[in-house]
Amino acid sequence: MGLLTDLKDSISRAASTLFSEENPKRIGIYGPPNAGKTTLANRIARDWTGDAVGPESHIPHETRRARRKEDIEIERNGATVNIDIVDTPGVTTKVDYEEFLDHDMEKDDAVRRSREATEGVAEAMHWLREDVDGVIYVLDSSTDPFTQVNTMLIGIIESQDLPVLILANKTDLEESSVQRIRNAFPQHETIPLSALEGDNMDEVYDKIAEYFG
Repeated sequence: MGLLTDLKDSISRAASTLFSEENPKRIGIYGPPNAGKTTLANRIARDWTGDAVGPESHIPHETRRARRKEDIEIERNGATVNIDIVDTPGVTTKVDYEEFLDHDMEKDDAVRRSREATEGVAEAMHWLREDVDGVIYVLDSSTDPFTQVNTMLIGIIESQDLPVLILANKTDLEESSVQRIRNAFPQHETIPLSALEGDNMDEVYDKIAEYFG
C-alpha cells in the first residue's frame, strides 16, 4: 500500500506541476509606421535568444504581416518572465501608394506594397482584439504623438483591459521629446529608449517583467 500511495502522490505532483505552468504571454508590439517596432522586436529577440524577428527599414510599412517570436525568457531580479512577442504592422488610417514612390519604387511595386500594408493593418487590429495578452506601444519620440491613430489604439487597448507599456523610442535623435509623449498619455507610464542603440534596455526589461510577468 505504501508503494501505491507514493506512486499516486508522485503522479499527483507531476500533474499539478504540468497544469499549473502557464503558457507564455503573447505580447503585441504596436504603434504607427516607422516608430521602430521591428528594431525593438529584434533587439529583444537578439538579447535573449540570439535570433532576429524580421528585416528593418527606413521605408514605411516594411512589416506588412505580423511576425511572432516564441518562448523568450527574460530574467530580471532572480525571476524569469516567459513571453511570445508579436511584431505587428504599423497601424495608420490610410496607406497611399504614392508614399512609396518617394522611395524610388516602381508604381506597380508601390501599389502592391500599399495593398499589403492595408491588409497588414487589418491583421494587426485582429491580433489586438483577439490574440494578445498585453501591449508594448512604441512611439517615435521625435514626432508629434497627438494623432488620431495613437488616440484610437490606446483607447482600444484600454477598452480591452490589456496591460500596456508605452515606450518613447528614438531618444538618440536630437529632436526627441519624451515629455511630449508623457503629456499625450499621462494615464500611462512612459519609458524612454533607443532600440537602435540599445540605450535604457535594462529599464525596458525591468518594466516588461513588471507589466507582463
